[in-house]
Amino acid sequence: MAKNNPKRTASGTNAEEVRKRNQQAAQGQQNQQPGQQFGTEFASETNAQEVRQQNQQAAQNQQQQNQQQQQQPYSTEFASETNAQEVRKRNQQSQQNKK
Repeated sequence: MAKNNPKRTASGTNAEEVRKRNQQAAQGQQNQQPGQQFGTEFASETNAQEVRQQNQQAAQNQQQQNQQQQQQPYSTEFASETNAQEVRKRNQQSQQNKK
């Protein structure tokens, strides 16, 4: 096949067409601004404003969690395992035994 058409390789690829497409792709990459390395395919699928809002809300939620942890130095994990009534009773018995 390559003998019949000098522009095609042995596997039948049109070398001229490949060069042309490579050149067009290279020109497209040169025209992109920094930060646009993924092109418009992904940009068209992403709502930037929505992403910004979600990021802002996540940051606010993280701040609230941090504030709550500072206000409650001992987490509910320990509180749920502690029977306050039982602790008071034992403390009272301990005080009576000291007398």
